Amino acid sequence: MGFRLPGIRKASKAADAPKGYLAVYVGEKLKRFVIPVSYLNQPSFQDLLSQAEEEFGYDHPMGGLTIPCSEDVFQRITSCLN
Repeated sequence: MGFRLPGIRKASKAADAPKGYLAVYVGEKLKRFVIPVSYLNQPSFQDLLSQAEEEFGYDHPMGGLTIPCSEDVFQRITSCLN
């Protein structure tokens, strides 16, 4: 049984994110999430972006940002942003 977190979406197989959203890849299996671009201004999410920059630089060949944390941590952080 799954649950929905308002504000984040599990992405469909569509390559593009809807207007106002951004694709990110999270966890060991690189699960794709689509998040509101408004998250980019939040300090807790900016910490994740800094970690991504340190680990991967600016090269994200999958078409979205790769966030170097577990899915659980990502969902916990984004649930606080909603």
